[in-house]
Amino acid sequence: MTDMAEQLQNALGLELWLFSLLAIGLLTLMANQAVHLLLRQAQRWAQHTTTHWDKALLNAAGKPLRLMVWLISLGWMARVLNSQWPEPNWLPGALQWRDIGIMLCVAWFLWHLAGEVTDASIERGTRNGGDFDITTAMALSKLVRLVVIVVTTLTIAHTLGFQIGGLLALGGVGGIAVGLAARDLLANFFGGLTIYLDRPFSVGDWIRSPDKSIEGTVEYISWRHTRIRAFNKNPIYVPNAVFTTIVVENPSRMSHRRLKETLGLRYNDFAQVEGVVADIKAMLLAHDGIDTTQTLIVNFNAFGASSLDIMVYAFTKTKVWVEFHAIKQDVLLRIGHIVAAHGAEVAFPTQTLHVASPAPAAAHAPAPAPAERPHDERVRTPRRPLDHAVPATGR
Repeated sequence: MTDMAEQLQNALGLELWLFSLLAIGLLTLMANQAVHLLLRQAQRWAQHTTTHWDKALLNAAGKPLRLMVWLISLGWMARVLNSQWPEPNWLPGALQWRDIGIMLCVAWFLWHLAGEVTDASIERGTRNGGDFDITTAMALSKLVRLVVIVVTTLTIAHTLGFQIGGLLALGGVGGIAVGLAARDLLANFFGGLTIYLDRPFSVGDWIRSPDKSIEGTVEYISWRHTRIRAFNKNPIYVPNAVFTTIVVENPSRMSHRRLKETLGLRYNDFAQVEGVVADIKAMLLAHDGIDTTQTLIVNFNAFGASSLDIMVYAFTKTKVWVEFHAIKQDVLLRIGHIVAAHGAEVAFPTQTLHVASPAPAAAHAPAPAPAERPHDERVRTPRRPLDHAVPATGR
């Protein structure tokens, strides 16, 4: 074997270790180029498939796989150099860092694979127009990436010689201290985890809370807070821990929209009430926008303070707010026409004032006795009559 190496060295004019390095480098370049061409050809084939997993796999594996080829090549070069200079023995340390680099390449691949699959799933779900939960897809992607980070960190620590058991025990003790110091942060984290698991609302839903002044459309859900866009276009940043202690309504998931109105007729139109009720009910049963499979009530309900109250209760087929108000307007206009067709009128608040007439005076009531004039002992000067009054002089 030594003779063959010496003959090859004499034929090439290079030392064997240097020739080995050059050969490994050339083979690495060729392997890297071959991997690049194979990936491009595979991506072309993947364009004609219906699944999105192959496209995500190829897009995520491109750069990490090519980097891994170079890391493996550097390991071989390190062995060649170690055979030439065995002292000091640095080969185990070099191979250790090579292994760490390969672990990071695998983690890089898994990180991008999770992102590619999530993006492809969201794009396909949005394009198909089905009931696709974007929030769950994002939550699973974040969870997978978190697992990748934790596993990679523990594996690298074990490769570097750290005791994982002691590290976990130290993490348990430190976790108590960190938990006490960052109680609110952890509460928000677990609140976000609860939102991802229970899914009381998703991105794009309209939510509101009767306990807090929170109402708007959900725009973004993170591990710490949820961003809600109010109807006045102001953003509301709500810590996730709040959603574990309050009641949240999600009108976006309603099955129907309710139409509930009270029609008041005049008391003078009491004879027309029965006919008006019957025609309104027939109109609702024949209306295209009303779901007749749900509860539908049209009844004379009460004698009001100034009107005869008729309750109109129904559900529309649409859940869209704008379409609901268009249907509601049409129903109210038809009700107005029905009332007018029966010769009745819609009542408005009125009051009737009854004034009591005065009691008639007695015909032969005795005249009151004249009051006795008080006796005055003083001497009174007689008053001059008006026709003998002295005229006033003027200037």
